[in-house]
Amino acid sequence: MKLRHVRALAVFGIALVALTGARGSHGASCGGGHSSGSSSSSSGGSDSSSSSGGSSTSGVTSGGVTGGSSARKAERDVRIDECAMSADGKNLVAKLTVTNSDSIPYLYDVTMQFKGDTGSSANLAMAKVEDLKVEAGASKSAEATTPYTGQGNGSEYTKCVVVSADRTLG
Repeated sequence: MKLRHVRALAVFGIALVALTGARGSHGASCGGGHSSGSSSSSSGGSDSSSSSGGSSTSGVTSGGVTGGSSARKAERDVRIDECAMSADGKNLVAKLTVTNSDSIPYLYDVTMQFKGDTGSSANLAMAKVEDLKVEAGASKSAEATTPYTGQGNGSEYTKCVVVSADRTLG
């Protein structure tokens, strides 16, 4: 191969990267960046809508977890079953199921964010599940709960998302 062919291929490769962008292994963002702790959309997480009346989720789409493959795997292991107000109206509750399909047990840490529609009066509300031990090949349910600090009935919160998930050997 001649030197001019090598240069042409190198220029083509640089142009291709410049045109497509170096987006990483998880593709383009749907609603913002991929910064840690962000609630913007990216591939692979859970986003679930609800209403204050305790209704169940209306779909699973995406969350905003970033990091290595362990964080991605941990996020994929989390399913949001329901986002609602507690029966007494004092807490926001996200009901989760964590499924460990691997052959060793893990301890999971999951951080949830309760969100409102754009322009809503919803305050920042975060809840955590820490050190949830899930045996190999098993599933375990948990609740991420945080006090409701609003003045109404919680209807300003319309969904909850996984903003970070991690797992360690358990």
